[in-house]
Amino acid sequence: MMALRRGRRQPGVGGIVLGGDRQGLGIARSLGAHGVPVLVIDDRPSISRASRYVQRVLRVPDLQTEHGVLDALMLARARHPVTGWVLYPTKDEQVAAIAANRAALTGHFRVPTPEFDCVRAAWDKRETYRLAARLGIPIPRTWFPRTEADLAEIDVSTPLAVKPSIKEHFFYATGAKAWRADGRAELLATFRRAAAIVPDGEVIVQEMIRGGPDEQFAYCAFFAAGRPVASMTVQRFRQHPRDFGRSSSYVHTISVPELEQTSMRLLRAIGYYGLVELEYMRDPRDGVYRLLDVNPRTWGYHSLGKEAGVDFPYLLFRDQVGTLADDGIQIRARLGVSWVRLLADLPYAALDLRGTLATRGYLRSVLTADTEAVFSIRDPLPGLYELALLPYFAVSGEL
Repeated sequence: MMALRRGRRQPGVGGIVLGGDRQGLGIARSLGAHGVPVLVIDDRPSISRASRYVQRVLRVPDLQTEHGVLDALMLARARHPVTGWVLYPTKDEQVAAIAANRAALTGHFRVPTPEFDCVRAAWDKRETYRLAARLGIPIPRTWFPRTEADLAEIDVSTPLAVKPSIKEHFFYATGAKAWRADGRAELLATFRRAAAIVPDGEVIVQEMIRGGPDEQFAYCAFFAAGRPVASMTVQRFRQHPRDFGRSSSYVHTISVPELEQTSMRLLRAIGYYGLVELEYMRDPRDGVYRLLDVNPRTWGYHSLGKEAGVDFPYLLFRDQVGTLADDGIQIRARLGVSWVRLLADLPYAALDLRGTLATRGYLRSVLTADTEAVFSIRDPLPGLYELALLPYFAVSGEL
């Protein structure tokens, strides 16, 4: 196991979490359980503000743009003694903003976000898929149409996903990750809708792999110096919404060595450092795992790692403050550990129990889950706060 160096961590060094949703809450609990002070910065109602592990909360007007992120960090420095603290972005646009200004920010904070050229390979899905193709990593059939005339080259014999190359340019306007298109007429109409929202050239059309949510997998890691310091492979059994899930709702740790090897090839190719999740879909036609997404940050269910023996945010913190000794041995998550987010999983079950999801099996999976995304006996207030905010989440589409 990766060892801690002798000696105490630097006194007063804490973590700055950008975003106070369940993902940010998981980071705060990870750090706070080890006595690390936590500041949460958020631009919307935040469940993390109710956590016993959060010492300071800063509400700002904007964390979705580069200027908004930079202004928020400078405001944090002006109001709180956070110089030298470790940054934890929770959204892709925050990662991109920090990476693009890394040189300036490192004079004030510890920045565990790679250089922008490295981040761009994950942030811009055009770069992701082109890199995967060069490395021989399987992906779904993918097209990059710039005009309506380019659609003629796309095979419409299978359902298609029309999606953005840069998620935030699309998601905040639509509340969706992608739109489905069946047939050429629907593809044309959907392409026009998407092209009216995102900048020119950012529309991607991709074959939808036919398979249920239980065909979804992910490889998660703290990656440094060309290898995983710690890793976790999961099967993402359920997500919400079902087809183009914004978030996982039931996840289970498993072993898929093939995904580990494939993921390491990509991360080594871009010289990646930090926390990362790579999402895959297993193609039922041939059993091949096809890369869908690379998230260069923590992910929605990262708190599963702590329950499985891999405390990702705290490992990153230890590395940033210099108290993590590299003995060359990888920390691996225990197998068979499960995570559920009931607020998103119950709507999934209500819609699917009459379909492929058996009632008894579903109840067993929920009742035997090892950890819940938000509710915790040790830190109960965020769970109650989340219930109080349920109407807001329903209207805003943030479930």
